[in-house]
Amino acid sequence: MSESTTPSAGRADVTVLKFGGTSVADAEAFQRVAGVVHRAHRSTRPVVVVSALAGVTDALLAAADAAASGDQERMRPHLDALLDRHAEIARRLARPESANGIRTVLARAQGEIADLLERLAGEPERQPALRDEIAAYGERLSAALLTAVLQAADVPARYVDARHCLITDETYGRATPLIHDTEQRTRAELAPLLDRRLVPVLGGYIGATLEGVTTTLGRGGSDYSAALVGAALAAREIQIWTDVSGVLTADPRVVPGARTIPSLSYAEAAELAYFGAKVLHPKTIQPAMERHIPVRICNSHAPGDPGTVVSARGEVRAGAVKAIAHKSGITVLQINSTRMLGAYGFLRGLFEVFERHQTAVDVVTTSEVSVSLTVDDARALPDILAELQPLGAVAVESGRAIVCVVGEGLRTTPGIAARVFATISDINVSLISQGASRVNLTFVVEETRVQEAVVRLHEALFEREGVDLDEAAAAGLPVR
Repeated sequence: MSESTTPSAGRADVTVLKFGGTSVADAEAFQRVAGVVHRAHRSTRPVVVVSALAGVTDALLAAADAAASGDQERMRPHLDALLDRHAEIARRLARPESANGIRTVLARAQGEIADLLERLAGEPERQPALRDEIAAYGERLSAALLTAVLQAADVPARYVDARHCLITDETYGRATPLIHDTEQRTRAELAPLLDRRLVPVLGGYIGATLEGVTTTLGRGGSDYSAALVGAALAAREIQIWTDVSGVLTADPRVVPGARTIPSLSYAEAAELAYFGAKVLHPKTIQPAMERHIPVRICNSHAPGDPGTVVSARGEVRAGAVKAIAHKSGITVLQINSTRMLGAYGFLRGLFEVFERHQTAVDVVTTSEVSVSLTVDDARALPDILAELQPLGAVAVESGRAIVCVVGEGLRTTPGIAARVFATISDINVSLISQGASRVNLTFVVEETRVQEAVVRLHEALFEREGVDLDEAAAAGLPVR
């Protein structure tokens, strides 16, 4: 972007702060968020992106599913209780006039949601769009509530309807942003507020088509929303506030001793996000990477922790490995065909089948006459298998899991693969992929043994190694 076309908001003092559902779960959580934003406002120009309150999106989608099957009343008591949660937080934390305003907003939303649920059963052709409109209320209400809470904490917050900023296609449920329109609209909406030192607050996850029809970006899309806003404003930093202190060396539910990783490259973070790291949505990295904007993962329960910084600078850790991610619920497909031998166009035809059924492929390996690949969304598998049959013999293995060992130094550090597979030598490995990325070694094991594999690898690559490195440092020996 040239100097003359740089928006006034595109300054080095804009910081995007995104708060996930666990960061706005209750009144105490909202208070912590208010403290974080208040401190940020002293030295930067914050833009706040917020998810729905914990559990709200699930409840809205469950209500939509029930209504689509003709039972719109079943979820009504649960939805009413969730709306009451918003009102109670407003009563405790907002100024009285703002709390009254929130109650008015909630009453109006309650009636609008009821109307949308009633329409779902009678308008089957509109169900995807109506479902998105229902789901969007979680973020819309959360953003309105947080605005009121911030104002009560003396933060000059202003609610912004995210649908005026994030413009998408019409793929309801997992819409794709139209980048040029999104950047233009975001700057037009937010730059005037930032110029007046106001703090925009908008819901993540939601957008709208060019015609103004509500869409959603898919689950986890609030991180993506924050990255798109940060890219549009040329932000100094994008902060993802969650309930852990950064990206960890492994899933703490599997490895309780997992540690925070101080820094990651964009490539490392993208691999970890895609292969199971829960604190970062896979799409978040791309807009930040394109604009060279650092992404910081922070803990809203411990705001003083430094967290993890994701940037273009990838540091090679001693031992090469930064983290171990894993993803369960994987299905492996193996397609054998002599038609592959010396042929061109075979792989294109193969992957066009998955494209037609909008099913992503995670890992691929090939030989002269076979292709093995993995998918984690098996909903379209029967139709996919039917289309693959003419291409060759297809074998299906379900109940598998992917393990992904990540680190910038993997490609240049001798012996890493040998060490990994020696550690799990009694666990069957059915598929291995390394050459496609300089930063990961990916393989597939049986789902029943994936946790065991991750625990063993973490011990071998971090815990035993950590003792050795500490001893080496104490002795004055180089550890890098």
